[in-house]
Amino acid sequence: MRVYNCGHCGHLVFFDNVQCMHCGSALAFLPDQLTLGALTPAPEAGSGLWRRLGSETPGALYRPCYNQSTWGACNFAVPAASPHLLCVACRQTQRLPDLSDPSHRLRWARIEGAKRQLFYTLARLGLQPTDEHAPAGAGPAYAFLADLPGTPAIVTGHHGGTITLNVAEADDDERARLRVALHEPYRTLIGHLRHESGHFYWDRLVQGGGRLDAFRAVFGDERMDYAAALQAHYARQPAPDWHPQHVSAYAAAHPWEDWAETWAHYLHMVDLLETAAAYATSLSVPEPGTPPPLREHVADPFATPAPGFDTMVRQWVPLTLLLNSLNRSLGQQDAYPFALSPGALRKLRFVHDTVVEQRAN
Repeated sequence: MRVYNCGHCGHLVFFDNVQCMHCGSALAFLPDQLTLGALTPAPEAGSGLWRRLGSETPGALYRPCYNQSTWGACNFAVPAASPHLLCVACRQTQRLPDLSDPSHRLRWARIEGAKRQLFYTLARLGLQPTDEHAPAGAGPAYAFLADLPGTPAIVTGHHGGTITLNVAEADDDERARLRVALHEPYRTLIGHLRHESGHFYWDRLVQGGGRLDAFRAVFGDERMDYAAALQAHYARQPAPDWHPQHVSAYAAAHPWEDWAETWAHYLHMVDLLETAAAYATSLSVPEPGTPPPLREHVADPFATPAPGFDTMVRQWVPLTLLLNSLNRSLGQQDAYPFALSPGALRKLRFVHDTVVEQRAN
């Protein structure tokens, strides 16, 4: 995520902070303005209300999301005039595990944190409304559920506009077990949510946006038997020939999964480039026996004008090399264990063009 500055003292603060560690000001993310704001109590305006400090809209009033005041599990604020107790992001979660179980509560809070990060990126891309009065279904709905004795296991997936996630995925050991069992190089909460959001936006942007023929020309025909394709994928080791045309082995299972995996990679790209740009990162890749190359500042994908897709890709490659090298220096695995082939880049460009076209409408 990008970084922010405290509206009271100017100190560096971060997307999920609830307090400035320098001046002690209360912080909350303000979805209606897509920024992190410093707040001070405003009891004269009403019980439980807070006033924003140091902004272009001085004195704007907010209150904490119910999930913050009750569970300490959200840092989004609610505009004072809103009729809702929950913030615009928390209202998307339609079903919850039993929160009287402390382990469920902890897992749910972790997943909601990842969901807020996805909410932010989708909103910056113009795909997720932040209006308090946005109609139901304007963005994904969510069900975060736990396995119960005597009932079928909760399967992560998307159906009919709702993204379901088994809350066990919030446990590092469970994700690591499944990553090994399923031969996956990468498995994270934000990765799950980005992937499943791809299915949601396929329905909206491809099928509902008149792009089916263009999609099939790039990804293949999604009318092939989906259940049979997934069964065949899981019955074998990853196909050795997936790399030239796909971003991952799982993407080769079916055109729908190809789109969802590519969509998730595009969100990875946008988010990481924005973070690097926020730190004024500049890049060059040294080559032996050549003069030092010119350094290039990473472009913010949300800048005006926005960088083109070719610029994003040109900066993405050395940025992920740097990221992986930094991880290795600390004895960690590669944060981005992928290498994008020309076929995968063609599909990423299709996703980019689809998003850009949607924003223009």
